[in-house]
Amino acid sequence: MGNLITTIRRFFTNKNTVTIFGVLAGVVVLWVFYNYRVTQAVTPKKVPIANKVLIASQEITKDDFEFVEVNSDLLKKASVITNSNQLVGYYVNIGTSIPKGGMFYTTQVVEKKALPNSFFDEIPKGYTPYQLKVTNDTTFANSIYPGDRIDLYLKTTVDGKIVYGPLIESIEVLAVRDSSGQDVFDSSSTRTPAWLLFAVPSDKEAEVGDLYTLLKSIEYVSDMQLFPVPRNRGYTEEAGETRIKSEYLRTLVESKTSPVPDV
Repeated sequence: MGNLITTIRRFFTNKNTVTIFGVLAGVVVLWVFYNYRVTQAVTPKKVPIANKVLIASQEITKDDFEFVEVNSDLLKKASVITNSNQLVGYYVNIGTSIPKGGMFYTTQVVEKKALPNSFFDEIPKGYTPYQLKVTNDTTFANSIYPGDRIDLYLKTTVDGKIVYGPLIESIEVLAVRDSSGQDVFDSSSTRTPAWLLFAVPSDKEAEVGDLYTLLKSIEYVSDMQLFPVPRNRGYTEEAGETRIKSEYLRTLVESKTSPVPDV
């Protein structure tokens, strides 16, 4: 018995034996890994495809797609959406469409807020959209964000002297767009702000009056210009209703325009 144990011990401690077992173990590991990769590559995976033509800006519902099985290896070579939770309630991006039977690529599907026209859906009754032309400099190096409450300052001249001061306080920025109308903050690439979008009262009976007409009138007075002035986070969190800060400046604007008579 002792001789048998000694023989076995010598067999497993022999350098040649250890080498052979090491090679065999390596082969087994490689085979298992290779088999796993092959299985993963050829195992079909269910992905959603459109069951009808979906056009730009259309909302995607659960009735707009079905599932088919595709080769898993294909999905590694394309940015295809595989989870229906990333489709329902999302929208087809502007400038594209999804054909019947087509897969949903990540660049084709966006949230509603990424659509240029989604801004108008949020405007309450009695308000009108207003956009202020800006630059990277006037937005403090693109430091004004949607949801911020800011002030609008007016610059003009009176009797040859410069007048500069706050006209409107606590106006909410609803969107920041570039020159092509795209949301400045919906992309990892750098976009230059060109417009700040607001919703302002356009009813003369509103507490602050018809701000839309007031702001648009400023655009047509050659020596008047509006500037956005951001405030801190606390100002945004504690801000009340949008209000006129200077009745003097409002009167100054109105003095250089003529009201449209009621018919």
